[in-house]
Amino acid sequence: MLRPETGNKKPVAKAHLTDPRSGCPIATSLDIIGDRWTLVILRDMINGKKKYSEFLDAPERITTNILADRLALIEAAGLAKRRLYQQRPKRFEYELTTKGKKLQPVLQEICRWANRYYPETWVPPKSFMENQDEA
Repeated sequence: MLRPETGNKKPVAKAHLTDPRSGCPIATSLDIIGDRWTLVILRDMINGKKKYSEFLDAPERITTNILADRLALIEAAGLAKRRLYQQRPKRFEYELTTKGKKLQPVLQEICRWANRYYPETWVPPKSFMENQDEA
């Protein structure tokens, strides 16, 4: 997503980290987590995935360029931190920050809503639906 009004090639979501479109907390949150991939990646992080290749294995089949962009956004928003685990070639793993972990109840409620109104959806693992007190 580009900012067509300015011709700026900076992705809209990253631009909104420093230039929110309004003071509305819902709009501000959606600017960061409201695309079709970010919450899926956060779901995978909550479920223990850390490495790029693990995120690519998700059933939703995210493309590599979108994954790289969303991981950069998640890191820039302070929802996860990146750590180098291999020098050659350079490879990173991602871990949720406290700020990122605090989104788990939001994802849990989305799951409850979807399971109630769209019964064909998967039932999340019990470990995902349990409260995470360390967050």
